[in-house]
Amino acid sequence: MGEEPDCRFIISFAGVGEADYARIGGKCASLARMIAAGIRVPEGFAVTTEAYSLHLQAPGLAEIVRSTLSSIDVDNVADEERKSADIRTAITSRAMPTVVEQAVRSAYRAMSPGDDLPVAVRSSATAEDLLDASFAGQQDTYLWVVGADEVVDKVRACWASLFNARAISYRAKRLAGPADVLMSVAVQKMVDAAAAGVAMTLDPINGDRTKIVIDSAFGLGEPVVSGDITPDNFVVEKVLLEITRRRIAEKDHELVADRAARRTIDRVIEPERRTQPSLSDQDIIAVARLAKLLEKCMGGPQDVEWAIDRDLPAGGNLVALQSRPETVWSRQARQAPQKTYATGIEGVLGTLLSPLKVKQ
Repeated sequence: MGEEPDCRFIISFAGVGEADYARIGGKCASLARMIAAGIRVPEGFAVTTEAYSLHLQAPGLAEIVRSTLSSIDVDNVADEERKSADIRTAITSRAMPTVVEQAVRSAYRAMSPGDDLPVAVRSSATAEDLLDASFAGQQDTYLWVVGADEVVDKVRACWASLFNARAISYRAKRLAGPADVLMSVAVQKMVDAAAAGVAMTLDPINGDRTKIVIDSAFGLGEPVVSGDITPDNFVVEKVLLEITRRRIAEKDHELVADRAARRTIDRVIEPERRTQPSLSDQDIIAVARLAKLLEKCMGGPQDVEWAIDRDLPAGGNLVALQSRPETVWSRQARQAPQKTYATGIEGVLGTLLSPLKVKQ
């Protein structure tokens, strides 16, 4: 048995308490709440905002970040791109503080004694998953990361992605202090998904809360949430849990794991499988039940990421990857009437999650 990771910098999802939420950002807090509610969630841990703050104490780094941020013209795309790249380089070029690196390595080693467990390394900013605005998808996520060295590298890259040009611009329009957002990072066991996607506990076209709308595709769910493919679409009546509409898309590629190469690959789907539904009726109802339960647990309409784990037995292979408040219709319900835009689920999810940069 190895030593316990430093609790200042590492908290397991299963060990998170409500008092820890402010230290682990919206994504990690949501994962912890789901686990506490008995939802099946892949194991993992949060790298706390204290770790990020300590990294910023490297000589001269905080001043570089502050001064470069203050000089950015957010209305000048070229200036924003150039200076945001300067900030990210400054962050990733600094070595991670030794105590933080030791804690991350220890936590990963506890999950993967053989140093070979694939994990997803995902940003979890303190401004994510707010009721008034979703900041999700503004920072980077990394899939099929294998080995402690790579985990350490990708944690640092997630910190830097807080200063992507799109993230800087997004925060500048919605927060008074764009430099005040802190970054936690989720390190979570990777799911080898047979199918995956998103479920919303209302109809994104008209806000109808009697419906659950599901988008799904073969393989990992990132192409669905990023809008890279046209997914299958299913509508389920929420109370009776009956499928009321289905639209099966022609799916010509899927994002899958290449275990030998320790990465994900975009694989062409064989012609005979392209027009097959990515979910069985049983799976559709299971996803709807999960989304309905999460809406009840979280206290409002949800935008749920889920996956069918091919490594788990049928009937127990549906896992929740993320649940965040739905913001478009929920925000309108709290505000005075205003002009709305009727878009399909792809458009709404694009607003919430895109562009989601997946790096290998």
